[in-house]
Amino acid sequence: MVVAILAILMLVVVTMVDFTNLALPSGFAGAGYNDGYFEEATVEASTSRNKIAIVDVNGVITSYGAGGSSMVDLVKKKLKRAGKDENVKAVILRVDSPGGEVLASDDIAMAVQEFHRKNQNKPVIASMGSVAASGGYYVSAPCRWIVAHPLTITGSIGVIMQGMNYRGLMDKVGVKPNTYKSGTHKDMLSGMRSPEEIPAEEKKMIQSLIGETYGRFKEVVKDGRETAFRMNKMHGFEEDAKELGSKWEELADGRVFSGKTAFDNGYVDELGGLDVAIKRAKTLGGVSEARVVRYNIPFDIGNIFRLLGQAKAKTEVKVDFGFDAPKIKSGYLYFIAPSFLRR
Repeated sequence: MVVAILAILMLVVVTMVDFTNLALPSGFAGAGYNDGYFEEATVEASTSRNKIAIVDVNGVITSYGAGGSSMVDLVKKKLKRAGKDENVKAVILRVDSPGGEVLASDDIAMAVQEFHRKNQNKPVIASMGSVAASGGYYVSAPCRWIVAHPLTITGSIGVIMQGMNYRGLMDKVGVKPNTYKSGTHKDMLSGMRSPEEIPAEEKKMIQSLIGETYGRFKEVVKDGRETAFRMNKMHGFEEDAKELGSKWEELADGRVFSGKTAFDNGYVDELGGLDVAIKRAKTLGGVSEARVVRYNIPFDIGNIFRLLGQAKAKTEVKVDFGFDAPKIKSGYLYFIAPSFLRR
């Protein structure tokens, strides 16, 4: 009876856990894995030795993860694996994300740029899923080619920082804060001060920080799209590639828009799904046939028992419930679509 229950529990866990982007806790067999640890899973079969590698960016983009294996780490290691494999002719960055942390998004975007510098004959093609907004577009911008479905939710180019002011509630219950600080602005963003106590100078500082980060976002978009068009023109794909439209900055005001609108304004090069991205990857990679693969963390039965045994230690795993619950931290800068800021 006990064996049967354990078998059922194992089956449930295996079914629910996404091992493709699992952040492994320390002590797991795969913790601290290197780029050679991944297994190749065939997405589209072919007898050719050529490969197209899919690297996923799913959910809220974060820099944290148990056991030192964050989303940023996973993407970097998978790109490294693709770069080392001489049979990989192109990479598809499969993005389905509303965005996330500013630094994590920038790290992934810079990893794509670095991959292009080291592997100039291996183009990275972004394939946008249901959502590729804010940070989701940020990581796509440096790609050599961007494919979006006409109904993809994208855009939301901007920066947001949120906090909670609870001074009014404290006053109602008779709680008064005592703050000792080393400088005038040391309690910046504190929720314990009343709005009237926040000096205009401080608000200006915060807005300046937002503006600086927003400027970086627009710079990544502009440089990424211009570089991509220049490279595509150099390789004879000028007729198919799209340049940023003259009104692209008007749309970069935080609004979300469809893949069709993105295409019309030069934010993406082509409309279609993953199949279109695969076809384009073969074309840019200079091959007519290729096996399409995805890098997965191999299943280890021992990890399941460790996972169950460490449940009390608040082990963090990615479980697919059909939606993401972002961990939005007060005072952090985010490239994220506001509609996804659910607590």
